[in-house]
Amino acid sequence: MARVPYLRREDADEANKPLYDRLEAERKVPTANIFLALAGAPEQLDGFLTYANSLRAADLSPKLRELAILTVGYATRSAYEVAHHQSHGAKAGLTGEQLAAVADFESSELFDATEKAVMRLAKESTLHVDVSEETWSAAADHLTDRQMVELSLSIAWYNSGVRIMGLLDIDLEDAYPNPFQNS
Repeated sequence: MARVPYLRREDADEANKPLYDRLEAERKVPTANIFLALAGAPEQLDGFLTYANSLRAADLSPKLRELAILTVGYATRSAYEVAHHQSHGAKAGLTGEQLAAVADFESSELFDATEKAVMRLAKESTLHVDVSEETWSAAADHLTDRQMVELSLSIAWYNSGVRIMGLLDIDLEDAYPNPFQNS
């Protein structure tokens, strides 16, 4: 059970109802639990959405972004992150086999050198904060400086997301299978 209430449209003050309109226009319906929990701080939720949308509008390939996000989710064992981003990964072009192999990407032949370099960067940053020059350079050899900044921002952003979900104890919605159920 979440540590703060999930605030729905009917719980909101009239002044905050446009935020729910924005959520429904920009995100999946029904509204995900993380957004319902963050609705308790409407100004911050509004900024949260703006920043998250800016990352999605980046020059970085959606496929690489989703591989980085899923890697963050697996590295932190965030069932919420992984469950929610598998569908985003599929929309970005990841196959079902690739989605199933993200957790063990190092030993998989389903990912190319660029994808593995991005996932290594995401994993190392998530687990150790600082990354080695070798790990950075391996990704930077395939991406522009702008894409590296966008990738860094995405990795950091989704690391903050898993920490928010952990702190608030956000429940995974029933519609999503827990990817760690049998592990």
